[in-house]
Amino acid sequence: MLNAMTANAWSGAGEGINAGLRVSSVEIGLVHAAVVPNGRSVWSCGNPLLDLSVTPRPVNARGAFVDKWGGNRFEKLGDIVLVPPGHPLSVRWDGGGIQSSIRCELKGKLALQRLGGQLEWTDQRLRAAMDVSSHTVRLLLRRLTEEARSPRRDSKLLADSIATQLTIELCRYLESVQDDHVNGGLAAWRLRLIDERLQSLAVPPTLIELAALCSISVRQLTRGFLKSHGCTLGHYVQHHRMETAKKLLWNEGSVKAVAMALSFSSTSSFAYAFRRWTGITPRQFQQRVLRSNELDVRRGSTPI
Repeated sequence: MLNAMTANAWSGAGEGINAGLRVSSVEIGLVHAAVVPNGRSVWSCGNPLLDLSVTPRPVNARGAFVDKWGGNRFEKLGDIVLVPPGHPLSVRWDGGGIQSSIRCELKGKLALQRLGGQLEWTDQRLRAAMDVSSHTVRLLLRRLTEEARSPRRDSKLLADSIATQLTIELCRYLESVQDDHVNGGLAAWRLRLIDERLQSLAVPPTLIELAALCSISVRQLTRGFLKSHGCTLGHYVQHHRMETAKKLLWNEGSVKAVAMALSFSSTSSFAYAFRRWTGITPRQFQQRVLRSNELDVRRGSTPI
């Protein structure tokens, strides 16, 4: 199913799976595509399907669960998108270019029971599925990808275990969306405003700025955000900033240029913040990317 989904996900040319891992409970692949401008597509799968963008999504990429929303309501796609079984996602975008994604199909019995049958797919949950802002889900997807890129002894056994964790974390995330709506979490439109502000490479926003943007007090903002995402707003802002730094460094931006783009006062302050967050320096990160790409070339695959 992953191969079928991959074939027309972005209506692109030269799309394919660069590395993959398939076990009984999960199938995951690194997908690289040349995306045609002003395109449309439908993402659907018989199992829960996750797509984590490695590169920025095409300009104005947006989607709609037409069976629930009709054909006029399209919402912006986040970095992580979940397509529930039985709910096709119609996708549109304006710009073209290169798109790289981690694509993961959850095929286990637990995933089908919890995400395909037991969970009620309310409007709030469908909207949350188009932008899964769970740090834990992101980490688990990347961990699965590491096993797909460099399979070792017991990789399949480990992948099954991670897939179970991923399913549970997705369920908790989606269940909390409904709980937040009742128990004091931020409304979806406020969370969307915060994410849109963070897309800017300008100076990171202050709590006062974000509170004003959401038309609530700083206290309401911080409490509501913690209920919605399970982490502090400061942690979320820093995470987003470092993920952006990784993407810029991945695309061979110089350390100095990335520091300037992210409004750090100096290259050294950026390097310090990056190392504190990731455990390695920006140059070490780029060296790892280079070694990984060289390994892909030797294997005959296209690096992402």
